[in-house]
Amino acid sequence: MKTLGAGALVVALASGVGWAAQASDSQAPAKPEAARAAAAVVDGYQVVKLPNANVPNFQRRTVYCPAGKVAVGGGAEAQGEDAILVGSFPTDDGRGWIGLGRQTRYGDVGISLYAICANR
Repeated sequence: MKTLGAGALVVALASGVGWAAQASDSQAPAKPEAARAAAAVVDGYQVVKLPNANVPNFQRRTVYCPAGKVAVGGGAEAQGEDAILVGSFPTDDGRGWIGLGRQTRYGDVGISLYAICANR
């Protein structure tokens, strides 16, 4: 199993990938340079997206990394009127990302997901 050193992880996070992106200025969009920098530092870097789809309130949606890769980060978005993101977290086996949400006025909610993947 390949592991990242602490320095590589710090560089990846500081370049706008993963948790650091949430802490950055919300007005500034992610820059392609940050993705290229992360790809250079993180072996096998790949973002896998699951586009928006309506599911019943509180139903989980899951996106998985390709074979041989693990999720090192990810995120989810709840879409729709009065939509609330209830959870966004990795799968128990570390191979993907889970998102779930709800709407207060309707029985379903739009959920989109992404997983930031890297080689094992």
